[in-house]
Amino acid sequence: MSLFDEKRSEEHSKEDKPLATRLSPEDFDEFYGQEKIIAEKGPIRKLISRGWLPSCIFYGPPGSGKSALANIIAKKTGSEFLKLNAVTAKSEDLRKAFDIARQNRMLGKKTILFIDEIHRFNKMQQDGLLPALEDGLVTLIGTTTHNPYFYLIPPLRSRVLLFQFEKLEEKDLNRILDSAEKKLEIRLNKEVREFLVRFANGDARRMLNLLEAGLKIKDIGEELNISHLKTLIDKQSLIYDRDEDYHYDIISAYIKSIRGSDPDAAIYWLARMLEAGEDPLYIARRLIILASEDIGLADNFSIILANAAYHAVDTIGMPEARIILAHATLYLALQPKSNSSYRAISEAIEYVKKTISQEVPPHLRPSVRAEGEYKYPHDFEYHFVPQKYMDEDVRFYKPDEKPLGDEREFKKRYDFYRNLAKKLEERDGKKVQGKKVQDGRRREKENTDKEGNTEDKGLNAQK
Repeated sequence: MSLFDEKRSEEHSKEDKPLATRLSPEDFDEFYGQEKIIAEKGPIRKLISRGWLPSCIFYGPPGSGKSALANIIAKKTGSEFLKLNAVTAKSEDLRKAFDIARQNRMLGKKTILFIDEIHRFNKMQQDGLLPALEDGLVTLIGTTTHNPYFYLIPPLRSRVLLFQFEKLEEKDLNRILDSAEKKLEIRLNKEVREFLVRFANGDARRMLNLLEAGLKIKDIGEELNISHLKTLIDKQSLIYDRDEDYHYDIISAYIKSIRGSDPDAAIYWLARMLEAGEDPLYIARRLIILASEDIGLADNFSIILANAAYHAVDTIGMPEARIILAHATLYLALQPKSNSSYRAISEAIEYVKKTISQEVPPHLRPSVRAEGEYKYPHDFEYHFVPQKYMDEDVRFYKPDEKPLGDEREFKKRYDFYRNLAKKLEERDGKKVQGKKVQDGRRREKENTDKEGNTEDKGLNAQK
């Protein structure tokens, strides 16, 4: 819907709109959830109370209040609210919105440009917003269910504040049902309320849509009950909600079963997800992550198999994709486990955050390397020579004392290089000089480094 279609739609009776729209809050006191953002001491309310609001991106799951909050902000700031949907909006719609904003500026009125599903804008469309934001012509409020760090261009992100919305909690959903009861002049029994809240899974719009449909199909004078609601929802909703197991609970149980090397439990949770209609590619993506995080160096083929499974699932599709996912699930569950890669990068990132950045040692810089300082490892015995690769030596890779699977060999290699470095340093009076065996290669390597070829090949050290 374009900006001007939206304006015309407002002329229709409000009663024609879905219940979720009719119950949209008009004030902060009617808005439930997202306390971190809109509590009395939260950032949004503080900014508005001080008469200033920057451009924002609200991102989070559907039905969590992103659009509702944008409407409240427009009313509180006295701004004209221009609404676009990125799926249907064209460049012409943006130009018209900016024209309206210029007219408002001359009248001393602010303009909020609301763009729903802003992640749908391509790079050119996002670039088109930048001049208006830089000039302060409009205050942008964009909403998306996607991660803005992946879908929005850096220049746009740098001009907005990002606010993350969470799924609504049960207490928030119950307060919304209270409002629905008051608005519709009905009373919902406890069983129906609990069913609606479980079905919602944190999505208020989903809950209210089911409530409205249930009220439409029941007979006049009949009380709404669960049987009315169950006839309206599909298999996925029942399986995910019947035992109060939510989407993330089940995927968590699945991943932890594989991590815990229980193939039977893992297959059970896989079957639950597939029968519920879960996206098989979502499951396959999680297996790729698990292959590195929980198996890692203990079995280096695991990530290859998980990645191949993802592409096979994408190519084949359901229902045969279930066999591919079962294959990958059983294989990963039965592999030796190691989280040394996960621990290494986590500790390194924490170290980077807490310490002053180390300078790159001069002999590792192609542009300033002094003659003869960098020692080309392939010129030395074992293709190895100890030298400084960081100003401060810090150990991040810490294999278990008794590693499993392939990592046993990696630990041997790691210990071999560490011990070899100590021996060479002791032998050469800490001059960190190894035995040269291949003259003539270093000069060639330095030249290729200066040309930008810095790819290092793996070593197969012999103990």
